[in-house]
Amino acid sequence: MRLVQFQLHGSGESRIGLEEKDGGNVIDLNAFDPSLPRQMREFLEKGDAALCIAKRALESGQNILSRSQVTLLSPITNPDKVICVGMNYVDHCLEQNVPIPKEPIIFSKFPSSIVGPSADILYPTESQQVDWEVELAFIIGKKGKYIKEDEAMDHVIGFTVAHDVTARDWQMKNGNQWLLSKTFDTFCPLGPAIVTKDSLSDPSNLGICCRVNGQLVQNSNTNQMIFKTEALISWVSKFVTLYPGDVFLTGTPPGVGVFRNPPVFLKVGDVVQCEIDELGTITNRVATG
Repeated sequence: MRLVQFQLHGSGESRIGLEEKDGGNVIDLNAFDPSLPRQMREFLEKGDAALCIAKRALESGQNILSRSQVTLLSPITNPDKVICVGMNYVDHCLEQNVPIPKEPIIFSKFPSSIVGPSADILYPTESQQVDWEVELAFIIGKKGKYIKEDEAMDHVIGFTVAHDVTARDWQMKNGNQWLLSKTFDTFCPLGPAIVTKDSLSDPSNLGICCRVNGQLVQNSNTNQMIFKTEALISWVSKFVTLYPGDVFLTGTPPGVGVFRNPPVFLKVGDVVQCEIDELGTITNRVATG
């Protein structure tokens, strides 16, 4: 299934739905069952009961909205946490000529950085070096702490496409703490859908790429990830409790702007497309902040 959050045109109200296919029509789950929450986090908190209703809605063939009637929002907008992983692709480490990490490098974005799959990225006046980073993201569907690797996928609802927009100049400031560089408003586009794990062939073997103004700048595969989904869940859950709706961004492959010769950064008017096989594409324009 492809779980989405959306708004009907002319309405400011968030609703929960299912994409029939990538880029296809949307089944309105709230119309099918008005008792369902209208926010994805609350929907996921209801667990298997909510997913069973979604499956019945998909099978019913009812409450279908044309894609032209809706605007997709980020599939999750109010997570408790956005957990990010640095230096998690072998080929990205080779690009920088740095050692492969022995343990996951963890940082965070604030949830306020999240925007939808077609929303603008606002270029902040405080930065002159805004960079692109396509990433595979996964969403927690079940609460847990001290989760074993062989049980980790029980805690995942599905996967989506993320863009970890980064202000490189701020990544080197503020005591080399990465948070500020990563968490400007609009610096975390997500979408288009949460593709449930049972609908994917293998999240650890998906093509992943990024284009800027149509030019391919990143092109790799998630099989280059050093720490896979299971290892990341087990590691992070040693420190914090994971809750339904929590978002993990799993790192970026090579090809980012800062390591080009000379470095290349985004500018107002650029269009960034982040794409992952079987998950879809998010397209975000860079606009004046």
